[in-house]
Amino acid sequence: MSGTFMGMPSFPRAAKEAVHNKTLRGNLRHATHTIRDKRAKAVAELADWAELREAGKQIKDHTLRHLDRYLVQLEAKVTAAGGTVHWAADADEANRIVADLVKATGESEVVKVKSMATQEIGLNEALEAEGIAAYETDLAELIVQLGDDRPSHILVPAIHRNRGEIRDIFREKMASWGRAAPHGLSDTPADLAEAARLHLREKFLRAKVGISGANFMVAETGTLVVFESEGNGRMCLTLPETLISVVGIEKVVPTWRDLEVFLQTLPRSSTAERMNPYTSTWTGTADGDGPRTFHLVLLDNGRTDTLADEVGRQALRCIRCSACLNVCPVYERAGGHAYGSVYPGPIGAILSPQLRGTRSEIDASLPYASSLCGACYEVCPVAIDIPEVLVHLRERVADQGGKGHRVEKAAMKAAGWVLDHPGVLGAGERAASRTRRLHPSKLPGAGAWTRSRELPEIPAEPFRDWWKKNRKPKTDGKKP
Repeated sequence: MSGTFMGMPSFPRAAKEAVHNKTLRGNLRHATHTIRDKRAKAVAELADWAELREAGKQIKDHTLRHLDRYLVQLEAKVTAAGGTVHWAADADEANRIVADLVKATGESEVVKVKSMATQEIGLNEALEAEGIAAYETDLAELIVQLGDDRPSHILVPAIHRNRGEIRDIFREKMASWGRAAPHGLSDTPADLAEAARLHLREKFLRAKVGISGANFMVAETGTLVVFESEGNGRMCLTLPETLISVVGIEKVVPTWRDLEVFLQTLPRSSTAERMNPYTSTWTGTADGDGPRTFHLVLLDNGRTDTLADEVGRQALRCIRCSACLNVCPVYERAGGHAYGSVYPGPIGAILSPQLRGTRSEIDASLPYASSLCGACYEVCPVAIDIPEVLVHLRERVADQGGKGHRVEKAAMKAAGWVLDHPGVLGAGERAASRTRRLHPSKLPGAGAWTRSRELPEIPAEPFRDWWKKNRKPKTDGKKP
């Protein structure tokens, strides 16, 4: 994955700072509670929601088991429809492919549809290094870009900002990126949306190159699908002469009939809508309709390694609805930036360490960024057992060692030896009871753990000794 977030502190340190930001917590609490309540009502409308959820799980699992076959089929169909398919093993290769494609057009700017994959690989930064300006056109992504910020939510990247902050960003930054914000701009949603519309319209009409991701790719026909709510995606997908789509290899589904399941579950899980305001589909190129040139960049970037893990691979079912973020008590209090990844919240805690590995301080801490309450699993529309994967990844982190984990392993080994020697255990218990008044209130070296927990009080007498003195022999005449 991209180095965009590298150098950030581990989750515990980042979260500790975030929870003291009252404005951030207020913004997150209001937004996540509003979205989760609307989602619950939208899901309750479908009597067969459980069956749709299971169908989505089965479709994704089947596709992942046969991913090689469906990707080859997809490539053949896209090519036959007039598109060109490129394969990218990692972020660097994907960025190089896209940059070369843009430079081949002679253009120095592109418009972008909101895309997690391009954020994952740090495409905007890579294009900037090549002298190419990439303009985000999703309203929330525009806010993040103008504010020189980072996204903090999968669906609503600027969820950590309130209307007043957005108004100030537009007033101060819009002019340096293009059309300035209207004079006297207020913080009402209508005025903010109109300012963004006027600012972006110039870019839509001028751009010759568009860049997108895709929510799904249909192997049966080579069709790509984008779900969105604002219409900016439709503008980027139809107006430019060249369209480049960067898509993770796990986004493929076998048939149009499979897509029908996700057309019902994704909108309800993400925006609490019965269907998306804009569902754009395109298959290659067509004369007189849409871009004249289409390129599809299929991105691996750690996905094949994730697929090899029988427990962790279920994270690749994710359809990026963000329902898990909106119910997570940890995300609600810490915010998305604390996760050090473009994928925040519960899904980010299991996806990022698998795509990037668990060697960095950030990624080794993410599997622990959860209370394991299970709310994320209950709302996931493709039934990803996030708590199961979190525990699985914690085992991986522990197995790879590190100073803290070496101490833990040594302590467990010593405890195992003591438990194997009853005489030593009994002597230790008696010593602990006799010295109980001298025991500290916090364990040395474990202050963070004992700060919010009380150590159990040592009894005056070990249970083994009490049992020997107080156990009464049986008197029923039978052998004990």
